[in-house]
Amino acid sequence: MNIKKLVAAGVAAVCMVSMAACGGSSSSSGDKKTDLTYDQITLGETGKDITTTIKFYNGRTDMSLDSYPGKNWKSYIEDFNKLYPNIKVESQADSNYADNALTRLQGGDWGDIMMIPSVDKSEMSNYFISYGDTDTMSKQVKLASEKAYDGETYGVATDGQTSGVIYNKKVFKEAGITELPKTPEEFINALKAIKDKTDAIPLYTNYAAGFTMGAWDAYIGTTATGDNTYMNQKLVHTKAPFADPGDGTHAYNVYKVLYDAVNQGLTEEDYSTTDWESSKSMINNGQIGTMVLGAWAVTQMQQAGDNADDIGYMPFPISIKGKQYAAMGGNYSMGINVKSSKDNQEAAMIFVKWLTEKSGYAMNEGGIPIKYGDEDLPSIYEDFKEVTMEVDADSLEGEEDLFTEVNSDSELGINSNGNKRVQAIVEHAANKDKSYDDMVAEWNDAWYKAMQNDDAEAKY
Repeated sequence: MNIKKLVAAGVAAVCMVSMAACGGSSSSSGDKKTDLTYDQITLGETGKDITTTIKFYNGRTDMSLDSYPGKNWKSYIEDFNKLYPNIKVESQADSNYADNALTRLQGGDWGDIMMIPSVDKSEMSNYFISYGDTDTMSKQVKLASEKAYDGETYGVATDGQTSGVIYNKKVFKEAGITELPKTPEEFINALKAIKDKTDAIPLYTNYAAGFTMGAWDAYIGTTATGDNTYMNQKLVHTKAPFADPGDGTHAYNVYKVLYDAVNQGLTEEDYSTTDWESSKSMINNGQIGTMVLGAWAVTQMQQAGDNADDIGYMPFPISIKGKQYAAMGGNYSMGINVKSSKDNQEAAMIFVKWLTEKSGYAMNEGGIPIKYGDEDLPSIYEDFKEVTMEVDADSLEGEEDLFTEVNSDSELGINSNGNKRVQAIVEHAANKDKSYDDMVAEWNDAWYKAMQNDDAEAKY
């Protein structure tokens, strides 16, 4: 998500369609569960005899407001009800979704559809029904294996995403930047030009929001290595994954961009006073030059003021032998409650398929459409024409949960609420009380110890 930090983008938690608590729609123990699969659904025909109310627990609090400048949940649900008037959808959005979703999941009181939090793949069948076997689902939707286990798919991504850098085109022009930076050195030089020639903050860290810090983890895989097997297959077998490879690539140089920018005074004056909501209008009106965030945030920046055309999105400034890459992954995936009634499970699957294939949600939110056959990209990707976008390869057979185990034991939280680790980069760079290489050494030590504890062989 990385690509999965969408959840903290909103303002206040609101039930948009209903203020009712979004508890689970539990069925009696004898109630037959659905045999329906995603590929069997014909929208507009399947499920026309179902009359029920389903509850959708999600992290898009911004889309729960009538004031949302894009298309909000209320509007999407109204469109869905034109096709299925007897299936009512109640949306509950949570402003602290990243923390609350797992608790709600384990308690079972979350409704019928949810954006799946961090769950071991081997445990997904305990919480969610299968959409169908993964071989079949892989012909229906992209990224079908992201939330799959033992040949079954338990989640469908709302949209595909890649990660880059949001920038203000007008600020870049005023700073005399005529070509987008493609290496860490070029990027730091661009930030220096912004500081010297404009009044804009070169790089806004958004330290205080927390989730915006964890977003940096999204770049250490394919984007920084050019190898789509790195993230899910090689990282867990790499003894020192944060070491400097000496060529401006890999994780070392991703996080070093942040450390150097802060250390050299190229960010806001006081990182502790950054504000996520106000940063949107600040970059829209030219007070900020760049922010490192996933593509999901671009439309929010465009909609935050009168200067949408000034907002651009560029690849992260790392090149591998002169070539730039971007990892494509799913945004939050939608899972259906294994405890819901048969009617609610089928209605939920119909709504998921409609949202994926008919609603236009992905393109509206600047995402990559998940349905196979929808190959158009949103206009925000105009600077990615020469970039190779690749989906991370699946984990090796028998190692589906190994990365999760090592990541958890190391307490580094890569792509999993690792906000404090990245916030520490900002803190130490600003306070000048710990070198970047000392931090890297600590991460490598923690990672290797966790590998040993979890019997992950060091191959690299």
